[in-house]
Amino acid sequence: MGLVCVFSGKICREIYARYFFQTHQDIRKFSMSSLQSPADSTAPVSNFIRSIIDADLASGRHDSIVTRFPPEPNGYLHVGHAKSICLNFGLAQDYHGKCNLRFDDTNPEKESEEYAQSIQDDVRWLGFQWEGQIHWASDYFDALYAFAEELIGKGLAYVDDLTPEQMREYRGTLTQPGRNSPNRERSVVENLDLFRRMKAGEFADGARVLRAKIDMASPNINLRDPAIYRIRRAHHIRTGDKWCIYPMYDYTHCISDALEGITHSICTLEFEDHRPLYDWVLDNLNVPCHPRQYEFSRLELQYTLTSKRKLLQLVNEKKVTGWDDPRMPTIQGMRRRGYTPEGIREFARRIGVSKGENNVDMVVMEGAIREHLEAIAPRVAAVINPLKVTLTNFDGAGAREADFHPQHPEFGKRIVPISRELYIEADDFAEVPPAGWRRLTLGGEIRLRHSYVMRCDEAVKDAAGNVIELKCSLDHATLGKNPEGRKVRGVIHFLAAEFALPAEIRLYDRLFTVASPDADKEVDFCTYLNPESLQVVQGWVEAAVKDAPPETHYQFERLGYFVTDRRDHQLGDRLVFNRTVTLKDSWTKEQA
Repeated sequence: MGLVCVFSGKICREIYARYFFQTHQDIRKFSMSSLQSPADSTAPVSNFIRSIIDADLASGRHDSIVTRFPPEPNGYLHVGHAKSICLNFGLAQDYHGKCNLRFDDTNPEKESEEYAQSIQDDVRWLGFQWEGQIHWASDYFDALYAFAEELIGKGLAYVDDLTPEQMREYRGTLTQPGRNSPNRERSVVENLDLFRRMKAGEFADGARVLRAKIDMASPNINLRDPAIYRIRRAHHIRTGDKWCIYPMYDYTHCISDALEGITHSICTLEFEDHRPLYDWVLDNLNVPCHPRQYEFSRLELQYTLTSKRKLLQLVNEKKVTGWDDPRMPTIQGMRRRGYTPEGIREFARRIGVSKGENNVDMVVMEGAIREHLEAIAPRVAAVINPLKVTLTNFDGAGAREADFHPQHPEFGKRIVPISRELYIEADDFAEVPPAGWRRLTLGGEIRLRHSYVMRCDEAVKDAAGNVIELKCSLDHATLGKNPEGRKVRGVIHFLAAEFALPAEIRLYDRLFTVASPDADKEVDFCTYLNPESLQVVQGWVEAAVKDAPPETHYQFERLGYFVTDRRDHQLGDRLVFNRTVTLKDSWTKEQA
């Protein structure tokens, strides 16, 4: 039956405060150690990339594997990047290899230290660690330049003066071959001279480019003499103003892989047509090794976006509060929402890796998060839409112990007090109850969770006819046991007003009202923003959460999973909770 507190007034409040302080410290220590656990114990799911690695190791092609995660530091990472992180770092972990973190910093106008730092934080938060020091494409700028001169010396690259418009015209179409540039047959001597002058800053931005000499008639447009260097005077976050020419991604990426000894270069399917260029560059240079590129399908998570450009638009147009807005699919946003690394890793495991369509319903993500929180989140009571209850026969007794988690006694217990005035959810009362109603109504009885059976005797209304207070009475013989001679079927949660703490509660929902907000290119995706994606209410929570630091997870019983906000929540002062996910999927039914 648990501890029953029969004291009242100041003595009971002091006992409650001391008891809670100790039990809350115990639960915090346990839950935080659980949240910070490393890799999941779930066995890896087989996929075509693992089959390739297995074959490579079995044949002796490789003794060990080296992967890499190569983001551009031009924005915050999103859920698609989380899948890639779990794949690349997870493979290295499972096969006892290594994974490099490499920043593709070849586009200085859009890159910043802020983005680079956030990416490092995201990788660590997801539970992974890169091998050795961080790698940057800019680490290889000197080598990349030397390799470009090697291509020129072999007659495989040339400096072109065509304008961007002319280059598009000469390039041809998907059905028509391109035409050779008038500059394609420049001599090696002339190309070297022009390229070195490009590097020296003699020419204006965009005036010339260095192009690989491959095949302007190739059916693969990526092989129609792609640009591999362009002139761009922009301050670089690492090299400053040393360079005024910068290498292109397709040229840089494969060489960086080779210099780092990458064995399996894994990217998304949009780069499949770029693989012949990847191989062409490495085949024609004296590089230490020739990595192989493998492609998997890009994640498309419904009811959101995975385009950095469009996510940046949401931020710039203040449709959201920032990159870490809990409605955003960024890793920072998911973290602030209360998603856990374990839940995200489990989501990545469930959706798998393939070349097939990877359009995933949001319920899969929410299900993975919900299952992890079910295991690690302490249970407490909160009231979001309060309705005042006055107990007309309250006698000052009745506080009881309750577990923080029914399946985890090691989480400890807390005291659930009761007082003359209570708060219940307004939705738990109906004057005219619908069929099958098991909550409170006039003349009806319910069980207060962890407390007495209570009967509603009177509903007090305001001038407009709205119920603003209930007058109720307790059956004092029902604390911890069932009433005699009758069966009470309904149970509702409550808060003792004397001990409850005010809290700002942010109810987050899906950012868009349709599954594919950017599917119709003729319609602005912002048209589908969900006006109900955020509701901020002033509610009440039990005192067991008073000293919870930011990023503490709870299940608010009967309401959902919540987390203390990592930005605005202030320990012991301002309580701010974000709804992470509801207790079960209700969106599908609502949209049906």
